[in-house]
Amino acid sequence: MTMKLVLLSFILVACSGPIHRRTPLDPASRVGQPAGAKNVKDFNPIRKKIALLSFFNEAPFGGDDLAVQATEEFRREISRSRDYLVDPAAAQIFGSSKEIYSGGGVKLAQLTRKAKMAGVNLVVFGRITDARIRQASDEIGFVRKTKALAETKVEIKVFDVISSKELMSDTVDGSVHDDNFRFYVTEEEENLAYRQDLLRYSTRVAVRKFLPRLLQIGGKLDWTGRVAKIIGTKIYVNAGRDSGINIGDILKVITEGQDIYDPETGALIGVSKGDVKGTLEVADYFGPDGAIAILHSGGSVTEGDFVQLY
Repeated sequence: MTMKLVLLSFILVACSGPIHRRTPLDPASRVGQPAGAKNVKDFNPIRKKIALLSFFNEAPFGGDDLAVQATEEFRREISRSRDYLVDPAAAQIFGSSKEIYSGGGVKLAQLTRKAKMAGVNLVVFGRITDARIRQASDEIGFVRKTKALAETKVEIKVFDVISSKELMSDTVDGSVHDDNFRFYVTEEEENLAYRQDLLRYSTRVAVRKFLPRLLQIGGKLDWTGRVAKIIGTKIYVNAGRDSGINIGDILKVITEGQDIYDPETGALIGVSKGDVKGTLEVADYFGPDGAIAILHSGGSVTEGDFVQLY
């Protein structure tokens, strides 16, 4: 009889646990698992949405082509990550990097609320501050050894929409050397194309150096979405399958925080944390990147409320 009571108590305890938070599996806990085995908590992180603003080139060499190279290289590389998702429409909120620089960053602060409503977590913008190339070759011979050094410096800034603060700012240097044997040609156009190709490559190298620094802090940032619409008992969230939301995920609903300003300077210090109003359970997807949730606990959920993973 005693054994039956112990067994019954064990079953009741096992079935009455708290809400399970969705947390990535610690790789160390996989030791001893069979090959290919999956743990129910082995999830990819939710991808934060990035507004990538087109870079610009203020160096005397390379022209707009280098700015396009920098922007597209960032887009390609960050799209491969598990932590970030470039929102193709989000850049329209802020415009180009050149507009942000010319306004001294004021436009970022002014458009923060609009970006939050769109579900943007980070704004990435930048410029090419320097681009140069040096070239030397043998003076005689049909086949000449050519040496070239291309250097591009790219300044990249990351603005955190949620806290209304500049999160990162760095200048990365992409230097590449090219020592090869080339057939001597007199056409200036071919030499110009060769030089431009080296500058393009050095630009891509510079951008790649920055990305690991951004990826390193990806897991430390809280993902934040919004309640886009409420129709009856269905609550529509502006993030879904593409962002990494899973059916059954529990989201906590948070009110919008308050802007905190310095009483003497009037400068924005940051944004306070909002209050938790309740939780939602993800039940289905809609559109390319939206989720349909139902009320799980609490109440008074309104359109525009923040949501975060529980």
